[in-house]
Amino acid sequence: MSKKILVVDDEHSILTLLQYNLEQAGYEVVTAMDGSEGLQKGLTESPDLMVLDLMLPKMDGIEVCKQLRQQKVMVPILMLTAKDDEFDKVLGLELGADDYMTKPFSPREVVARIKAILRRTQFMADSEVKEELDSSEKIIIGDLRILPEHYEAYYGQERLELTPKEFELLVYLARHKGRVLTRDQLLSAVWNYDFAGDTRIVDVHISHLREKIERNTKKPLYIKTIRGLGYKLEEPKADE
Repeated sequence: MSKKILVVDDEHSILTLLQYNLEQAGYEVVTAMDGSEGLQKGLTESPDLMVLDLMLPKMDGIEVCKQLRQQKVMVPILMLTAKDDEFDKVLGLELGADDYMTKPFSPREVVARIKAILRRTQFMADSEVKEELDSSEKIIIGDLRILPEHYEAYYGQERLELTPKEFELLVYLARHKGRVLTRDQLLSAVWNYDFAGDTRIVDVHISHLREKIERNTKKPLYIKTIRGLGYKLEEPKADE
C-alpha cells in the first residue's frame, strides 16, 4: 500500500511539480493551497507525511504545525521556506516539524528527504527490525521508561507526547547511555542523511526533548551537554 503525502503550498507550479515527482516515486498525493485547507486535510486525510510551506495564505505553516501538534497529530512534517531565515527554521522545528528545506530546491532532493524521513519513522514497524528486538524490550533510565517497539515513552506515569523524530532521538541517546555523541553522529544516525554540517537541527530537538523530560532545563539531569563535543544521556545522580 502506497504512502500518502499531503503537500501544502500556495504556488501552483511547485504543487504540480511535487505532485508529479512524488507520484512518479510511487506515493499517493493529496494537495492543499492554503494553511486552513492544509490543516483540515492534515486532520482528516491521515497522511503519512506532510510537505508544508512556511508562507501560506489564511494560516501560515508555523500555525498549521502548531495546531496539528496541539491536537496530538504527530505526522512527520517537512517544512519548506523561501526565506533563508534561521529564526523561521528553528521555530518550525521547535513546534514539531521534522525537517526543513529552503527554496529553490531540487524535486529529486525533496523525494530523497521524504524517503529518508519515512524510513526513519517506520523503523520500529519494519519486520526485520522487529525480529531483532525482544518484544518486551524496555529502556529504564531514572524516571524515564521507553518502549521502542510500541513507540511509547513515559516520564513517571505520564506518557510523553513526542514527535517521531524526538522519539527516535531519545531512543538513540538511551541506547547509548553514558556515551558522548557528537552532533554529526546524531545527524547521521537519527536523520540518516547528510545535513551539510547543519547541526542546529540537533540542538533544537535536544532542547525540545529537555522541555519534556527535565524538571529544570537549565540544569538537566538526563541529557547533558558536553561542551565542544556533543551530548550524552545518563542516569540522574541522587545528589543533583
